[in-house]
Amino acid sequence: MKTKQIIPESFTPTMGAYSHGLTVELSDAKLVFVTGQIAMDKEGNVVSEDIEEQTRFVFENIKQILEAAGAGFKDVVKAQLFLTDIKDFAKVSPIRNEYFGKSKPVSTLVEVSALVKEGCKIEVEVIAIAAKS
Repeated sequence: MKTKQIIPESFTPTMGAYSHGLTVELSDAKLVFVTGQIAMDKEGNVVSEDIEEQTRFVFENIKQILEAAGAGFKDVVKAQLFLTDIKDFAKVSPIRNEYFGKSKPVSTLVEVSALVKEGCKIEVEVIAIAAKS
C-alpha cells in the first residue's frame, strides 16, 4: 500500500502532524482523504465573517486538493460538515449542492461549539475514491 501527501502550494502550512490531503493506492483505485478544511487563507487569516463566503472558500480548497490527487467532487463518497450554528444550514446547503451536483455522497452535518480557528463557522472533510493514474 502506497500513500502520498497532498499539499497545494497555495495553502497555509499545517498547524500540526497532519496533511491537507492523503492518497492511498489500492490495486486499481486510490482513496483520497481530505482533512477538515476551514476558511483560513495562506497567511492564517479567516477569509470572511460571512458563512456563504466561508463555505465557498472551503469547497474551493477541497476542489484544489482533490484535483491535486487526480480526483474531483464526482469521486467523493463521504462528506462531513461541521457548523458552529446549525441555522446556517439553509445557506450552506445550496452551495454544497453546487459542488457535489449529482454525485450525492453519504453525508453528515453536525453543529459544534467551536472550530480550531476562532471566527471560522464551517469545516468540511471528504473521502473520495478515484481511478489510479
